[in-house]
Amino acid sequence: MNEYTRETVSTLFYDKVDAIIIVDAQKDVYHTVKKRGLFEDFLETDGNYKSLIEKLWFHFSDNSNKIADDYHVFIPMIGQFKGKYVDRIKLKINDEIRLIQISIYPLDDDSNKYMFIFDELDNSEYLREFLTDRKVDTIQSSYLFSMYVDLIKDIAYSINVTEISSNPQNYDVKYTTWRMMIVNMIWPEDQKLFLERTDPDYLKKNLHPGRTTSFDCQMKNLKGVFIWVKLIFSRTSTNNEEDFRFVFMVQDIHENSMQLFETLKKYEDLASRDPLTSLFNHGRIETEISNGVEAFKSKGTQVSLMMLDIDYFKKVNDTHGHSVGDIILKQFADLVVDFLKPYNIITGRWGGEEFVCVCYDMDSGKVKQVAEELRQKILESDFDTVGKLTCSVGLTEVKSSDTAKSVFDRVDRAMYEAKTSGRNRTISN
Repeated sequence: MNEYTRETVSTLFYDKVDAIIIVDAQKDVYHTVKKRGLFEDFLETDGNYKSLIEKLWFHFSDNSNKIADDYHVFIPMIGQFKGKYVDRIKLKINDEIRLIQISIYPLDDDSNKYMFIFDELDNSEYLREFLTDRKVDTIQSSYLFSMYVDLIKDIAYSINVTEISSNPQNYDVKYTTWRMMIVNMIWPEDQKLFLERTDPDYLKKNLHPGRTTSFDCQMKNLKGVFIWVKLIFSRTSTNNEEDFRFVFMVQDIHENSMQLFETLKKYEDLASRDPLTSLFNHGRIETEISNGVEAFKSKGTQVSLMMLDIDYFKKVNDTHGHSVGDIILKQFADLVVDFLKPYNIITGRWGGEEFVCVCYDMDSGKVKQVAEELRQKILESDFDTVGKLTCSVGLTEVKSSDTAKSVFDRVDRAMYEAKTSGRNRTISN
């Protein structure tokens, strides 16, 4: 063993490793001392350090797809290392995943100069890494990001981005700086909540030792797509009330959230729909009348109301029974909706054989034309069992002095006048 001297070990080390580069992070450059194998093409003799960091860490761990440009603001931070650091990363080269080990040594304590040593690991090592990662992914696949936070020192460290690497990154950043950088990745409508709930003073005041708080928001993922996430703060449990250290995690809840929203939408729809005709029910179309009045007053949108009442519908029920009456109501509703489809008109069943339409973006002349064409279409149509039907129609425009009640009362009077003046006609009020 005595034959191994400082010189022979240095030579042996140089011969064994695949690549060595010297980095000056401050000047944003690197110089390659040695390269072989896959590193022949991967490393330039002299290159840009930020570009190298991007190639090494700013892609997804299992393929070569790049991370969204928004996250590139963190490149300078990732390129600065605190002490020695070792990482294993996956690079996709020539359509093949290659497992690389990187060892990083600071050249001195006072500058941002490092020595990077690269080695490609063999296939058996890759298989072990793959199986290990798969176990980790099974357990933690929903956690996209984690880090430790010390609010007293204003430091975030041991930062782990699961989709980049299973290892924590060996750099730290001021928590207040990170917070203002990451806010740009939050959905604009959620940014106020994010800033409020991640504020150091808020966390100190509201989170006691050993307790956890969380909130949901939309956040841009590494692909640049907004997804639903849960942001979790867990305060370290200690006896020191002034020890404000936290674990911060980002959990992917997008799929579950979308399923929940879909379920809620179904229940909302059921609560808003008339079960027989599937039109908006009385409560929902009443809300739409209020929306129409508000749209007219705040935006100047032209809004009119149309009210339809099937003529002599009591005879249908008395002669053919209520089951036939229900079929006729549904057929009538389908005809009205189909006819009004080209227009910005929202239709609901007010009750019984009465229907209300809130008509947007049409002047009174156009609304009257559409109402007359609809009345004529109903007159010419054949309905199951009963054959021909007619309807009476009332119309009115929303005015600046209107409330939802006053505009409805007016259209109701117009429809009543159409009924009492002979039916099967359109009256404006």
